[in-house]
Amino acid sequence: MKTLTLTKPDDWHLHVRDGEQMRAALPHTARQFARAIIMPNLRPPVVSVAMALSYRDRILAALATAAQQYTFEPLMTLYLTDHTSPQEIIRAKESGKIHAVKLYPAGATTNSDAGVTDLAKCYSTLATMEKIDFPLLVHGEVTDPDVDVFDREGIFIDQVLTPMIRQFPALRIVFEHITTRDAVSFVQESSHPIAATITAHHLLLNRNAIFQGGINPHHYCLPVLKRETHRQALVEAAISGNPKFFLGTDSAPHAQTAKENACGCAGIFTAHAALELYTSVFEQAGALDRLEAFASFHGADFYRLPRNQEQIVLRKENWSVPEQFEYAGDNLIPFRANTTLTWRMT
Repeated sequence: MKTLTLTKPDDWHLHVRDGEQMRAALPHTARQFARAIIMPNLRPPVVSVAMALSYRDRILAALATAAQQYTFEPLMTLYLTDHTSPQEIIRAKESGKIHAVKLYPAGATTNSDAGVTDLAKCYSTLATMEKIDFPLLVHGEVTDPDVDVFDREGIFIDQVLTPMIRQFPALRIVFEHITTRDAVSFVQESSHPIAATITAHHLLLNRNAIFQGGINPHHYCLPVLKRETHRQALVEAAISGNPKFFLGTDSAPHAQTAKENACGCAGIFTAHAALELYTSVFEQAGALDRLEAFASFHGADFYRLPRNQEQIVLRKENWSVPEQFEYAGDNLIPFRANTTLTWRMT
């Protein structure tokens, strides 16, 4: 196959930062995707409807001044805290611009310090979300320091997610950036309205990649990469055709100086070649015929949004990923920098 035509995909999990950093990172996504769920973990976090709509305006303003013009819609989210009110959730849905609420356990990942400390404090808010059918997006890791970092997703399923779906049986949930066979099985077997996003880097790498040639900070992300058996389970889920699994890059830009230091930030930047990376995974698995559903249909259907009408074309073509991109006065090191990819969006 020399070319591949797809309905234009959406990214159901994306970080674009703010200010000059946003203006540098955003065009990479807007070039490839029609829409994206925008993560709310800024400093300060996006905790209100007013903050989310203001952030949306800044994103659209940045696109308007980009060197190229893109048709791209940011789908906004709210950051769940111990104090998020049911009334704010109702206002969010009524806005028509905010499409979900994000649960970060406090301290789980970048800028998550303001996250939920005790889920019981959010029960009235979650009950409202269930009643008005407003999705909850979860970063699925516990933060107990006594739990091994490689086990935090599995423990989250047992201690948080399972009780949550018993308490709120109709609450629509996206289990974001899953990394383990345990998460795949949980989503597959659950009768609850739950789906999961899968990143390109978790499909392509196992935890050995963090230590190849010394510690590689550009392969450090949260949730952290797992064993090869888990990576294989993710690939099987992605190519299965099961509508519960769909594309979410979790592309997370950080300046080179923030990654390459004694306490480097977690996050992998994949927006520059997201579709090419996913395509390579599906090609290696002999499942190119299932890529469009994973990338373009399943997420839109779960969020109950119309599928896109525009199409994009990928061509079988070798090209070199740049060594770096400019990033607000610093450098941004892309995933697979200085290597050759074999598919290219035209």
